[in-house]
Order: sequence, then C-alpha cells, then structure tokens
Amino acid sequence: MNITFRQLRLIMALAEKGSVSAAAKAMHVTQPTASMQLKEITESVGLPLYEVVSKKIYLTDIGKELALTARSIAQQWDGFEQHVDAIKGLSRGKLKVAVVSTAKYFMPRLVGSFCKKYPDIDVSLEIINRDGVVQRLRENLDDLYIMSMPPSDLDLVDEVFMPNPIVVIAPTSDPLAKRLAVPLTELSKSRFILREKGSGTRMAGDQFFIKSRFRPNVRLELGSNEALKESVAGGLGLGLVSSHALHGLVKEHGVSVIAVEGFPLPSAWHIVHLAGKKLSPVALAFKQHLLKEISRRKASRV
Repeated sequence: MNITFRQLRLIMALAEKGSVSAAAKAMHVTQPTASMQLKEITESVGLPLYEVVSKKIYLTDIGKELALTARSIAQQWDGFEQHVDAIKGLSRGKLKVAVVSTAKYFMPRLVGSFCKKYPDIDVSLEIINRDGVVQRLRENLDDLYIMSMPPSDLDLVDEVFMPNPIVVIAPTSDPLAKRLAVPLTELSKSRFILREKGSGTRMAGDQFFIKSRFRPNVRLELGSNEALKESVAGGLGLGLVSSHALHGLVKEHGVSVIAVEGFPLPSAWHIVHLAGKKLSPVALAFKQHLLKEISRRKASRV
C-alpha cells in the first residue's frame, strides 16, 4: 500500500467530521482535492472505506480500522515531535483538551495562562456536554479530559484537581433565599429545573436525591447552565448548578444560593486520560500547570 501521512490525516478528519467537505476544511484543501485523495486511498487499500447514505458518510469496518491506525500513527508522531521539542526546551507542540460545558467558567483562563507561558504551543479546547467528552475519551481523540463524573467502565488515570460544589439556587426575591437553613423535605412542593440527563451536575444531584429518598418535582430539563439560571431567575422553579456556573458568587443575575440541608454536594473536577495512554511532554506540562495553578489559587485565599 502506498498511502502518505497527509492522506492518513485526511482519513482521521473524515472519521471525526463525518463529511468530505468538513474533512477538506479541516485539512485546508478543496473538496475536489479531498475527494480525489480519498479515491486514491480507497484504491490503494483495495476495499471500500466508506459509504454514502442519504448524503451522510458512514465508515465501513475497514475504514474505521484505518482511521484508528492513522490516529495511532499520528499520536506517536506528535509524541516524537514533542519529545524533540522538550529536549530543546518545550518551545513548540500541540495540545488537545476536551472539557464538559460547565468547565467553560474556569478552563479558558487556565488555558490562557498556559499559553502565555508557552506561546508557540497550539492548543485546541473542545467544550461539549459530558456524553460528548466521554465519547471522545473512549476514542482517545484528545490528550486530556476535564469532567466531574468520569465513567466507571473505563480504565483511567484519574486525578482530582479542584472542588466542584453543587448548589441549589432560587430567584433572589424568593423567601427561601433569606433563610439560614432550609430542610430538604420542605422543597417537596417546589418545582425544579435540572440539567439534562447524563450531565455531571445532574448525575450528582440524582445520586443525592436517591440517597435522601427525595423525589424532585421536575418542571424543566435544560442543556445549559445559562438557560437554567435564566429560568430560575424568571420564577420557573429551583435549580441545581455547579457553584462555578455562578462564578463563585452567592448571588448572580437574579438568582441566589439557598442553604438547603445536604448542600453543597461535595463533587470535584477530575483530569483523566486512558490508562494505557502515554502523555506527550506538552500534555504532561499542561497537567502540571493545572495542578500548580489551582494549588497557587488555594494558597492565595488562605
């Protein structure tokens, strides 16, 4: 087989993006060029690599296997390049990090401080819901993953690096916001607005409610913290959010944390990657940067 390294990266892009046009854009080539390259790769392999159904591309089994092989080769090559760069002083390299959506309230600043330290390192920060992060973790698409509820069915290297307290919020005008203590049972008549099933915040809340034998009266399930906060501020019900979604404040944009029995829930943020994965020098440097930065912030508060 005669397949170039660039063609392997095109197969990776096709597997990740799901269309020839998107893969071409990711590779900075025209769609006709990408189509021609894919045809050459298919001819070289001698078997169909993908099929088109209702204008959507689906990789065949051999196409998926080729994409996995290409990804493995690319990761090893990137690791070699970064190893060389590390010997030279970690001046260049690439870093891919996937984080759950709630982490958007603190991760960009941590990434920013890392980029200031290493300005020539290219960083890709993927911010998606937990299910999306877990899927990327399973496929080993990134260097590191930040989430609050790592999956239990994967063999992971998992390190807790920051608390993620889960709190109950109400409209600032709600009498509950002025109380020093609110029994959980007193909320049985309240309506709740929760994150979608599968989110880390929702999973932590559900586990607590089951343990406490409390069934919240759910009015809405929403896919973003911003929509949830706005709904609570509008008087639609009580909400459950990470305290990071409030930027660490007790009050924000018409909502207030209420002192409910059992809250805040003691959740935490985790840095994870697959156990068999060898981190690149850049990924190791970023992981150490996160741990040192959080440790420094804790010390500054003392």
